[in-house]
Amino acid sequence: MKRLSGSLVSLVTLIALVCVLGGCSGESEPVRLQGQAIGTTYSVVVYGLPDGMSNDALTKGVGRVVADVNAVMSLFKPDSELSRFNARQGLDWFPVSKELAEVVQTAQAVNRMTDGAFDITVAPLVNLWGFGPDKRPDVIPPDAEIEEALHSVGSNLVEVRLDPPALKKLKSGITLDLAAIAKGYCVDAVSNWLDSHGVTAFMVEIGGEVRTKGTKPGNIPWRIAVEKPVTTERAIQAVITLTGKAMATSGDYRNYFEVDGKRYSHMIDPTTGRPITHTLVSVSVTDDTCTRADALATGLMVLGPEKGIAVAKKEGLSAFFISKTADGFVETATGDFPQHETLK
Repeated sequence: MKRLSGSLVSLVTLIALVCVLGGCSGESEPVRLQGQAIGTTYSVVVYGLPDGMSNDALTKGVGRVVADVNAVMSLFKPDSELSRFNARQGLDWFPVSKELAEVVQTAQAVNRMTDGAFDITVAPLVNLWGFGPDKRPDVIPPDAEIEEALHSVGSNLVEVRLDPPALKKLKSGITLDLAAIAKGYCVDAVSNWLDSHGVTAFMVEIGGEVRTKGTKPGNIPWRIAVEKPVTTERAIQAVITLTGKAMATSGDYRNYFEVDGKRYSHMIDPTTGRPITHTLVSVSVTDDTCTRADALATGLMVLGPEKGIAVAKKEGLSAFFISKTADGFVETATGDFPQHETLK
């Protein structure tokens, strides 16, 4: 398929996105839910409510799950578990929920897998570059400030235990930012609730991270859009057939600032303290859990095309890389990445 130009682009793209995410099957109307979660938005599409479950019960159940995750992992809630741990000055064990401990444990595993490229202690650098909760002017920080911030970054500066669940800082001032893994966890939490309540066909999307189960009526698979990594328009790069899996995408083309014609991305390399500068512009990862897919997509994105693809192949990861070249975009798939269709 070729992407149409002119005034039809936005309309065609919108229709494609609606069909991809919602499923224009025409055989059965789904139940659709939307709301706010983890500082972004969520969308849930369900086909065929189980016996005894009403739309109201579905809405309230999903809402409770989202609220519970927010209460644990949101940086926008000063009384969340995460915010209270970040504010704590002591270096002793801090009791947390099993959910928070498991997410931090997963984050540390991905940190090791990606040679430190994914790091949930990167918050000081993110804030220094003006991409954190406290917005700063679009200026390049002095080298001295970057070096100082790097002293408070490192996954090895936090310990986690599961029994009893707790976290411990090994250095005062350490703060955690779960923005690149909490959305995926929330997708899993909602999906697991739906699954445990007998829902057999659904799609859960939070901030672009997705998990599906079953198929749409007529045995039609879920087809999920991967956005074209450009800043000038909203368009589709590829369409992925996703069945019973989760997918997360990370890119550097939406959140950035420019100084003297040079672009500085919100994707900060925790090993250098600076925004990434390579040619990789988007990474999508599929996995059994959206928690891990979310973290892996960010880690591979920070690593760049050569190192990221090498790690994905070494670890047997199902990933889809889009790099920008002088001749356009180049796609590379690793592992058993699902069947996909590139839109030109």
